[in-house]
Amino acid sequence: MNLARFAELTCRYPRLRIAIVGDFCLDRYFDIDPARQEISIETGLPVHNITRVRCQPGAAGTILNNLVALGIGEIYPVGFCGEDGEGFELRRSLKARTGVRLDYFVQTGERRTFTYTKPLVCAPGKAPVELSRLDIKNWTPTPAAVQDQIIGTLFELATKVDAMILMDQVDLPETGVVTARLLETIREAVCVHPNLPIVADSRRGLRGFPPVIFKMNGAELAALTGTASDADVETIMLTARKLAAVQRRAVIVTLAERGILGATPTGEVAHVPVLPIRGEIDIVGAGDSVTANLTAALAAGAKLLEAIEMANAAASIVIHQLGTTGTASVDQIECLLRNS
Repeated sequence: MNLARFAELTCRYPRLRIAIVGDFCLDRYFDIDPARQEISIETGLPVHNITRVRCQPGAAGTILNNLVALGIGEIYPVGFCGEDGEGFELRRSLKARTGVRLDYFVQTGERRTFTYTKPLVCAPGKAPVELSRLDIKNWTPTPAAVQDQIIGTLFELATKVDAMILMDQVDLPETGVVTARLLETIREAVCVHPNLPIVADSRRGLRGFPPVIFKMNGAELAALTGTASDADVETIMLTARKLAAVQRRAVIVTLAERGILGATPTGEVAHVPVLPIRGEIDIVGAGDSVTANLTAALAAGAKLLEAIEMANAAASIVIHQLGTTGTASVDQIECLLRNS
């Protein structure tokens, strides 16, 4: 990518306002020192002694972390947390991040705070090893009153932001932020604000989503369109182009070691190969870094190929960060593009 063009786009980031509508969770890391392992006198089971606890926003919060790292001017998280200790930690962590505005973030006693607890065995000179994760989720439908609080903000936000991200992270439908009612409201907002970039990502797939920019992986594209999951890049590109024409919005597909491709409703297609691996990797958070960087670049006026190149470089940086859900700054991305 032309570095002058990269600078032109990224210098607009401090003036951008981006909303993230979705499931924010608390990523809580327990760093375990294996040298301090004991045996419980009471149970006879191993005791993993935690020497450090690290908390940061996860799920939709991972996208937020990447936008903060890019220097986006104002970031509006739109979601909920519970009135519990995890909710306190999540709000504190969000509030501490530069540019984050909590005006539209709901705290409620009707929900538990979505939490991923990640025990990591941290031995000197070795990559961290994650033990079985401990999750806290909601297993009942999101109460109507909580949905009302979130949905009621969307039209106001659509008038004040330069882009919006939809992040559906829950496994059980209707238990998170992105409910059928919220999607219907987004559909209405698209009609009123057709030029507002809205990028959607969902771990359960994007079937039933309104006509917004689709960001998905190859398996999700295959499930949505009925194509083979092991299709070659040319077939995937053709499928993405057809879907973009139907949606009348761009479609971006991440393909792991085969890079990222995208298509526009006008038939433009682009494919960016993955950058070389530079050591041990951890793919956690790579997809969220792509979502954040695509949205920021498109909001700044990037063309499809430019946005994909920037997102691809960011993902390459993130996967080389071990034991955490990483981010990539503008300086880091520029350095990688310069040396690629």
